[in-house]
Amino acid sequence: MRNLFSDNKQIGVVSSFSELVNNDFEGEINAICWERNLIGDFAEIVSRLQLKENITEISVDDLLTLQLSENGKLARETIINDLKSLSEYGASPSLNLLKNYDRDDEFDFISTDVYSFHVDRSPVATSTFLCTYHGSASDILANDQAVQKILIPEVREKLKELHDGSDSEFETFLTENYFDLHYQAKTESKPTNLGLGHLWRLAVNHPGQTVLPCVHRAPLESNGELRLLLIC
Repeated sequence: MRNLFSDNKQIGVVSSFSELVNNDFEGEINAICWERNLIGDFAEIVSRLQLKENITEISVDDLLTLQLSENGKLARETIINDLKSLSEYGASPSLNLLKNYDRDDEFDFISTDVYSFHVDRSPVATSTFLCTYHGSASDILANDQAVQKILIPEVREKLKELHDGSDSEFETFLTENYFDLHYQAKTESKPTNLGLGHLWRLAVNHPGQTVLPCVHRAPLESNGELRLLLIC
């Protein structure tokens, strides 16, 4: 299989789950991809599942109750194996059937929803794992192609107007409200789409992290098409 991401200095490419979880982020690499060409009919699984809310968590039992074709069964087996592998590794994977995420329209000068480029933060050492089996896939962006929104002068000034406290408390205000996690793509930046079927591990901002956290965003949904996404 042709390596789709070999020219991207931000991405490390591996060929097994073991390599995905055991390879370290280093240098500019803050995204590791287990590049795969999955077989099976994932669209059939989506068509058989019931969307109960905009985001519906799907259990292994939900998958096992589906009446599927042979190709659908192959897709189901892949998903269950991924969930099992991540659980055994110690992660807490969630399989989501997605119509859309909630949008943040409280302020017209800054967005803090997942459609905005952002990084993840954790108080403990961890990584973000994700795989899109069906529908639009997420994007990542090299850190040198993004600027933290709180450093944009006009945004920072409006955030200061919102802050009801002393100047010394302003940075804490930005952190507590997650404003510091969001980024603006620079002009002529080139996001990388994560594609279908690949299992990704993204660097998170946590104590002891040795690389910059991975800047990423959820995709805008395409014409009402549902997404099937594993994430943890």
